[in-house]
Amino acid sequence: MAHTVKNFDRLIGLDGFSEKLLKQHFSLYQGYCNKLNEIEEKLSTADRTTANYSFGEFSELKRRETVAFNGTYLHELYFENLGPTLLTPDGALSEALKRDFGTLQAWEKDMRACALSTPGWVLLTHNWVDSKLHHYILYEHHIGLPVHQKPLLAIDCWEHAFMLDYGTAKAEYLNAFFKNLNWNVVEDRFARVLKHLK
Repeated sequence: MAHTVKNFDRLIGLDGFSEKLLKQHFSLYQGYCNKLNEIEEKLSTADRTTANYSFGEFSELKRRETVAFNGTYLHELYFENLGPTLLTPDGALSEALKRDFGTLQAWEKDMRACALSTPGWVLLTHNWVDSKLHHYILYEHHIGLPVHQKPLLAIDCWEHAFMLDYGTAKAEYLNAFFKNLNWNVVEDRFARVLKHLK
């Protein structure tokens, strides 16, 4: 399957995110998508008889496959959940956040704390095991996410997501992120979870 780069130019002009930063970020995302296609193409012909823990072409391709895959689709989740929208979550999502974090303010405080705790990613997920919402931090694209999760919201905490505009002031980047969080997208993702649960 060929993975296709999506166009997120609609985000250019977003308050708190410079055009230069966004275009560089889009280019990085495109690189992950291209690399994923390259890895999958090479895997289709790689010699499986040489696979081993130490080194082998097939082994190395499989070890890096998840990096490129998550690098592609985590970025898509992130870009999709940015943009002008409702100021706060509504309906079932709002109730679930209050149920599992206490208040919307407590939810945001927890997510900010998670974002300051990792150089990688923070995900708000629906956990299929306990049917609750959770935050998980990923130190790399492929390290830190438990199984049985449905991602609802993603924050890119890698330096490339903010340093061009904010330097090391990560908290200011988070202010811009939350100001531009597209709750409509997050609610749509959660609605699909609820539909699946029925």
